[in-house]
Parts: sequence; C-alpha cells; structure tokens
Amino acid sequence: MTQQTLSIIKPDATQRNLQGAILKMIQDAGLKITAMKMIHLSKKQAEGFYAVHSDKPFFDSLTDFMCSGPVVVSVLEGQDAISKYREVMGATNPANADEGTIRKAFALDIEKNSVHGSDAPETAATEIAYFFNQLEIVRS
Repeated sequence: MTQQTLSIIKPDATQRNLQGAILKMIQDAGLKITAMKMIHLSKKQAEGFYAVHSDKPFFDSLTDFMCSGPVVVSVLEGQDAISKYREVMGATNPANADEGTIRKAFALDIEKNSVHGSDAPETAATEIAYFFNQLEIVRS
C-alpha cells in the first residue's frame, strides 16, 4: 500500500551538514520525497509537535534540542513508507541500530539520533499537517 510519512532530519545532523547523505539513503531505499523544507523550530513549535510526550521526563531536553538548530522536514511516499522509513532509520538507540541504517551511521546518542519518522498512518497524517499544507505536497 502506498503511504506517506514524515521525516525530520534533526539539528545534530544538519549541524554536521549530513542532510544530503541522509536524503540519499532515503531515496536509495525507494522512498520518494514529495515535499521538503528547512526550518528552525521555535521552542513553542517544538513543544507543539512533541506534545504527546509532554508528561515524559525527556520532554524539556528533547524540545530544547529540536530548536537548537535547523531541521529538514520532508514528506516521504512509497510502498509501506512508514515501516520502510523506520527500517532505514534504525533503532532509536544507535547502539542497537543495524549496520547500514541512518542512526548507525550518523546518530550521536539516543536523543541526538539524527532523524525522526512517523510511527503509524494516523501519526503521519497529523505530523505532515503540522509542517505542510496540501499545496506544498507534490502528488504523483
């Protein structure tokens, strides 16, 4: 089934100028980029995006980190895009990530793990709408 998912290349990766290498891994996995932009989140925007984690002990450090530098947000499309992108990203903890994944190659630690991806179709729809309006997404 063709799906869409959200990708975020996080500040730790953009600060090291890894966006091109990460986007190549995404495209090499067969995912199509249908929308993309670089933005610098405010603290309020980061808190809004990660509101689902507001009761977790890592919420403040996560939102501080996500507004510490620019991010690249993208809409990815493809066959089973959500699970495919999660496979390409690798485990949240880079120590547990498989060789050949983005996080194994580029993550610094469990928080500075270079990328974010949606975990379910409902989440993907909400996350995509947080960053993109329908006019910004190219339909294939």
